[in-house]
Amino acid sequence: MISFKDLPLPADVLDNLTSLGYKTPTPIQEEAIPAILKGKDIIAKAKTGSGKTLAFALPLILKLDETEHFPQALIIVPTRELCEQIAGECKKLARYKADVKVITLYGGTSLTKQVSSLEKGADILVGTPGRLLDHFSRETIHLGQIKTLILDEADRMLDMGFADDILKIVSNLPKQRQSLLFSATYPENINKLTKVILKNPLEIKVERKETKVAIEEHVYRVDDKEKALLATLQHYQPSLALVFCNTKVKTAEISDMLDAPKGLT
Repeated sequence: MISFKDLPLPADVLDNLTSLGYKTPTPIQEEAIPAILKGKDIIAKAKTGSGKTLAFALPLILKLDETEHFPQALIIVPTRELCEQIAGECKKLARYKADVKVITLYGGTSLTKQVSSLEKGADILVGTPGRLLDHFSRETIHLGQIKTLILDEADRMLDMGFADDILKIVSNLPKQRQSLLFSATYPENINKLTKVILKNPLEIKVERKETKVAIEEHVYRVDDKEKALLATLQHYQPSLALVFCNTKVKTAEISDMLDAPKGLT
């Protein structure tokens, strides 16, 4: 098993990784980081939880030009949650560099506040396709200096119908750039993106061995589901439990019920 010291990384990067608790690279990191540092376009197939965010964020930050005043990297993702997750990881990995700015752009939040943040400058943009197009149409983001394009969870974006939006965004990026595509699966329609976006890409496939877990399943027919839920939790007393609900309203109701003084006693 190799360590991060075996990868072509400078001392300040290695020190920061150590401070963050990273000791050894995952398989996707081991294969992707050197290739990205060499400037290659890549298609990486790796499951969620394989460490792919660090695999693309680490070399991306290492290559940032701190003298630039326009966004140098664009990361397109399917959801706001992933935007925040990636932005947070980028900020931690960039601690050794001075003043690296990461801005998230997604719907459901104030566009005005996002514009205000953009006006102060950014090195890395992390956004969802729809909100990125909104900003582009309003001319509030400038993509002319983008050197690196990253599509994360590309298969999910295709499932959500974002292919055309992504292609519109990419058509306005510089032709000379590095493009990286990460996906948990490789559906047939993903070729629509890869043929247009990537140039002679290196394909990396990391298959994670699935661990067999013994799961017991029980089904109960009940008249009062809330009462049955409480009785089940009180009987088994699990240290951790996950309760699925079919609506936001029901989720809130169940949460309030379990938080109530007479809930789990």
